[in-house]
Amino acid sequence: MKMPLPLIQFERKLRPIHPREQRVLFTKADLSPEKTLLYRILLVVLLFGLVFLVMWWHRDGLQDNIDKHISFTDVIYFTMITVTTVGYGDIVPVSDSARLTDALFVTPIRIFIWFIFLGTAYQFVFQKFLEDYRMAKLQRRLTDHIIICGYGHTGRSAAQELAAKGHAADAIVVIDANDLGVRAAAEDGFIALLGDAAQERILKKAGIEKAQAVIVSPGRDDTGVLVVLTIRQLNPLVKIIASVKEAENRKLVKQGGADVIVSPSKVGGYLLADAISHPNTVDYLYDLMTAGGSVTLVERAARTNEVGQSTRMVDGGMVVGLYRAGEKIGFWEVEKTPVRAGDILLLISRTAEHQAVRERTEN
Repeated sequence: MKMPLPLIQFERKLRPIHPREQRVLFTKADLSPEKTLLYRILLVVLLFGLVFLVMWWHRDGLQDNIDKHISFTDVIYFTMITVTTVGYGDIVPVSDSARLTDALFVTPIRIFIWFIFLGTAYQFVFQKFLEDYRMAKLQRRLTDHIIICGYGHTGRSAAQELAAKGHAADAIVVIDANDLGVRAAAEDGFIALLGDAAQERILKKAGIEKAQAVIVSPGRDDTGVLVVLTIRQLNPLVKIIASVKEAENRKLVKQGGADVIVSPSKVGGYLLADAISHPNTVDYLYDLMTAGGSVTLVERAARTNEVGQSTRMVDGGMVVGLYRAGEKIGFWEVEKTPVRAGDILLLISRTAEHQAVRERTEN
């Protein structure tokens, strides 16, 4: 039997994440900005050195209009003004080989170096300004949205099902530490943030203070506990739904602050076992759970006009369960229990009928 994950494991130092450079909402480079800048400077110096060596090799094809003599210093000077396209005209190539070298070898290097300069300016100045602007605009707009931490198979299925059930794609924010997951979320139409969901900084960027709910499915139970603890610290009221792989870790995730805990592997096991003797039951459950099915399971509060009525009189479907003050009343008892104010009803409804009732209620 597997032992629960020790609490000490959750106090480990988080491994720093250096995702690859990309365009989703904001980007990070493989290296820190300081190292990236250093490597680019070294590359430029290397290219300058390469041009100098070629020019030194062809120095006999150069002419100094000042003293008619090409020295070591003159070649360094000519290399600099040539690559930077300054060109004072005091030193010029006069031989065919020197001119061909400048045209076919130096010119491409000159263009490449300018691309490095422009790319560096964009990455460290303009891109940061643009991304900060987009992030600030996003944070002002986000409210009552849903955050999904982890865009693996479980997180992606949850996001797509939310969208299929009517949640706007731009009200679903995905956080993933893997650039492939972030790219997939962006391509699916959701807001995608690249980073570690256990870090306060990235959760604040996702608008955790104003979120309606958070789905935690990072793929590891220890990571999930860290994420749940961080979320609960930042927003004590937000609803947290956590995915747990091992049943032994449910208690830890619950203690961390999760409101609802789902074990996909356990649920899958139930369905697999049930499919042996009840294959139609599994098919019906799929139909019931997914937005594309012909029937749907609806959970809603009792309406004012339903208070005091029998559950048979409830509009929009057949009541199969009722929650009253946290106590569950089963299907076999609901018909004997008149609806009260504050009750939470569970109904099985035809998908089309449910959508029609919802539209009438909203209008």
